[in-house]
Parts: sequence; C-alpha cells; structure tokens
Amino acid sequence: MFRNGRLMTKLDVTQLIAKGASYVQHPVSRQFHQEGSSHQNAEEGNNFASDSHAYDTHIHSSPLQKMLLGVGSSILGLLDPTRADLVAVSGETTGAIVLPCLLRKMQEDPEGQDILRERPVINSRSVDLEGLARLPDGTLGREYVRFLQDQRVTPDSRDPVRFVDDADQAYVMQRYRESHDLVHTLLGMPTSLLGEVTVKWVEGLQTGLPMCIGGGLLAPLRLKPKHRQLYWTTCLPWALRAGRQARFLLSVYWERRWHQQLEELRQGLHVPPPPALS
Repeated sequence: MFRNGRLMTKLDVTQLIAKGASYVQHPVSRQFHQEGSSHQNAEEGNNFASDSHAYDTHIHSSPLQKMLLGVGSSILGLLDPTRADLVAVSGETTGAIVLPCLLRKMQEDPEGQDILRERPVINSRSVDLEGLARLPDGTLGREYVRFLQDQRVTPDSRDPVRFVDDADQAYVMQRYRESHDLVHTLLGMPTSLLGEVTVKWVEGLQTGLPMCIGGGLLAPLRLKPKHRQLYWTTCLPWALRAGRQARFLLSVYWERRWHQQLEELRQGLHVPPPPALS
C-alpha cells in the first residue's frame, strides 16, 4: 500500500479508516482508569487495573468505526501478515463477540482468577530475561529465552490494546497478545509461516478469536508445496488435537512456572509432544 509515493507506515491505514468513519477520540478514555495507579504497574508498562472501565491506551470508537477498522485491518493484514499493527487492530475489533467468554473462563479458573487480580504483564521490564537465561536447559524460562533469541523476537514488540472498551476484556486481549511467544515455546513451534499457522489453529480452537480462525483457514494457502504436505499430514491433525485437549492456556500463570521443566508442563497442560517440522 502506497501513500504519496511512499510505503504506508505503521498505523497509517488504521488512521485513514478511522478518519473515514468520522473518528473522534474521547478525551476521558485516554486517562488512566485508576487514578494514582501503582508505581510498579507504571514501571512495568501495566496499563490495566481491576476496578474501572477505562485504561490509559483506550481509544473511544463507535460500532461503525470498529466495523470499518475490523474489515480494513483484516483485509490488509491478510495481504501483508508482517504488519503486526494491522493484525492487532483486527484482533481487537473482531474479537468483541468472544472476549466476554474468555474473561468468564479465566474467572472460573483459580489460576486465571489470580492473573485477573494481579494483572501481570510480560515485557523486558517485568521479566528478568537475563535471569531466565541462566536457568537449567529444559525449563520453561530457559526455553522461552532461547525461543526469543533463536527467532529474533522480543516481548516488547506487542502493541497495546486500544479499541476494546471494557478494561477487563482489554486486559484479556493484552494477556493473549503478550503470552503468544510463550505458547509458541510450549508448543515447540517456530515463527515460520508453518509454525504460526499451527499455533493459530491451537489458539483459534481455544479462544474462538476470528483473527486466529481466519489465519488458520487462509494462511495455509501461502505455504510452499513441501510445507503444505507436512501441514496437512502432521501439523494440522496435531494442532486440532492439542487445541481441543489442552487446558485453557489463557489461564496459565506463566510467570509462576519459569523453573518448571517444559516437558512436565506440557504433560500437566495435556499438550501432546510437538511434531518435528524438519
């Protein structure tokens, strides 16, 4: 997509779509939803608290604006899957129908209740990545850092939630977003297209998020022939099995499990052994 002779940069598309819907930002919704939020939450980048319907990154939008943002970001995100900002907006604006259900499932789980009450965040300020790197091989923490290093990704790359109106549901979406790389680690999947499609099927079955289901259905069309055969014969059957039988992963308090052996964690969460992709 080009604009005035240049490649459209991050948020250009979403800004144009929003303007087309007579976008007006509500000034109040940009404020911290808990006045005087804790110093720890501010340092760790935690935009959420548990006693209000606003949060500091929230952007007010009407149903029409959300629809236009959802359609536009979904189409453009499919054309360019590397645009994480478009994928994020698509997830927020199309996920409204399932976010209440995801919140309820977390509220019904003891570990999920702790997550919702304490509102942990996953980024380089809140997680001691250097400390995790010193953990024994095979532990969740060590393998998570190894995944970040091998795939050249960072926990700081996740965009903040903006278009979900309810603060509790917004935190659920943020938690899903920030724990995505931990799910990759748990499932033993790289960030290649084949690995991402496999993870999207597990996440889609677990969450029902349209973004995940759409990615699982359409992204395989872009696989190379040798990967397409592996996808149909191995990865898809495994992902369907894992997504159905695994414990609800949004209710996993990953930060309490850094020292746990990854194989033991998989067994406890009923995740089948990952398939080999090579």
